[in-house]
Amino acid sequence: LIVVVAIVVQATDAFTVGSATGLAAGTTGGGSATPVYPTTTAQLVAYLKDAVPRVIVLNKTFDFRGTEGTTTEAGCRPDYTRECIAKNNGYKSQDVILQSGGMSNTGGCSDGTSVTVTYDNAAITPLTVTGSKTIRGIGTSGVIMGKGLWLNGDNIIVQNIHITELNRHLVWGGDAFYMQGNNGGSTAMNKIWLDHIKVSHVGRQFLTTNAASVSTMTISNSDFDGRTDYSATCDGRHYWSFIFYGKNTRFSMLNNYVHSTSGRSPKIGGDSSANVVAHIANNYWADNSGHSFEIGVNAWVLAEGNYFQDTTLPLLTGSDGALYAATATTECNSYLGRSCAANV
Repeated sequence: LIVVVAIVVQATDAFTVGSATGLAAGTTGGGSATPVYPTTTAQLVAYLKDAVPRVIVLNKTFDFRGTEGTTTEAGCRPDYTRECIAKNNGYKSQDVILQSGGMSNTGGCSDGTSVTVTYDNAAITPLTVTGSKTIRGIGTSGVIMGKGLWLNGDNIIVQNIHITELNRHLVWGGDAFYMQGNNGGSTAMNKIWLDHIKVSHVGRQFLTTNAASVSTMTISNSDFDGRTDYSATCDGRHYWSFIFYGKNTRFSMLNNYVHSTSGRSPKIGGDSSANVVAHIANNYWADNSGHSFEIGVNAWVLAEGNYFQDTTLPLLTGSDGALYAATATTECNSYLGRSCAANV
């Protein structure tokens, strides 16, 4: 049976949330709190991190670039960037911001040589979002430029916003969504719903989880756009897309459009302390020059009803985790007690 994959990625009315499906079912965010409309970046920062339930409506672009200055320092030029320069094929690659421990301890700095890098500081420190918040954009106006979101609480809805321009020229330049759990990463978050969002032009991940992570999350109806002029694979496609680590990570990924990437779309598990369970259904992958699924140890994934177009490797060869990807609708009956949708 060929499954028709209906991907709806469009603006939602600012006051029509609907309700989450999948593992985030029951998420209410700020609930019936009186909506607030930040007009400055300072107001947005304050509303996101305060300790009261809020419905925060974004009806403009909040541009954080330049608000915290820039840093110029020694960085890493990895082998793949040097190779891209030598190719001279019209594409640019990424240099790398060094992490603690230098080149030998910095992911993405393979066979690195020293180079000077300059980055915008705002993207390195994301906006903190505390619990019981709804962040909702109006039409196409809800844009955050130059900062991602660090979700740090339970019961959060993020809907119909666009996060973009996070030092896309540099690995470690910025994540759009980061989650490590509550209480400094010691306990898992619950009820996180990301819906009708768009992410583009990031230096590192569209979305990343680690530590205690999040135990009930749904990512739905969203556009993850990997088109970039700084590509680690030297082909205009973003490589560092999603990483799902964490000791208690449970998520549903439903009805999303993931395109113009070259790897880690998504990377699930692979860390010795990870314990990740995912239901990934009815998503559309397109224009992927590398691999989509990269499933490491301590990860268990049910993938059904997904469509792959112009994707070189839907599953990275040698993945160590557990993936159940149905090829016929009847395959799930003995395991789930229901039919499942075949992947195409």
